[in-house]
Amino acid sequence: MSNAFLFPGRRAFLSSLALGAAAFTVRGAFAEELVRTPPQTEGPFYPDKLPLDTDNDLIIVNDSLTPAVGKITHLSGRILDAKGNPVRNALVEIWQVDGKGVYLHTGDSGKRKRDANFQGFGRFLTSSSGEYYFRTVKPVAYPGRTPHIHFKIKKGSKELLTTQCYIKGDPGNERDFIFRSIRDAKARAAILVAFEPVKGSRIGELAAKFDVVLGRTPGS
Repeated sequence: MSNAFLFPGRRAFLSSLALGAAAFTVRGAFAEELVRTPPQTEGPFYPDKLPLDTDNDLIIVNDSLTPAVGKITHLSGRILDAKGNPVRNALVEIWQVDGKGVYLHTGDSGKRKRDANFQGFGRFLTSSSGEYYFRTVKPVAYPGRTPHIHFKIKKGSKELLTTQCYIKGDPGNERDFIFRSIRDAKARAAILVAFEPVKGSRIGELAAKFDVVLGRTPGS
């Protein structure tokens, strides 16, 4: 897997935003404090046909000048192994509904009109620091579900983890049957993410940080 997911040109400025959107810390020395990210269902709407544009900027499709509808969110974090070490060359995939609550999937978008300016799916290949970064929109509720973003972590041909992250403090969380299926309080807390205003942003951008701790060391 190459860094084809890290795009050049007009969106190169996102590389600098990735560092500003997250305050990364060294975790390996505190491995005993790490809570492993609980697995969550993939659900029925992993894209059945991937878009031509699968980079880490979900609010702009190809070279369109029209952004997606929604609150722009800089979503970042690290992929860590069970010991707290960063995982290099992990392929991070995310997918979520658009601002209208519609997935990029024919089973959903075939019935309801989706935002054509929202990519709906993105990928990022981590470096030696284990960091990932996406520019997306704050998730909204889907019928029967609280707002959430799906994650799938791969390395090579192996799928390491599928999970979801949720908005911390959203009142819909406690009514969500998938979120409630996690009984352990620490495991629940591990997938709750604060979506906080970016200081100085004139357009109301948000930043969210979600570290993913794998249940085993890749390759072991």
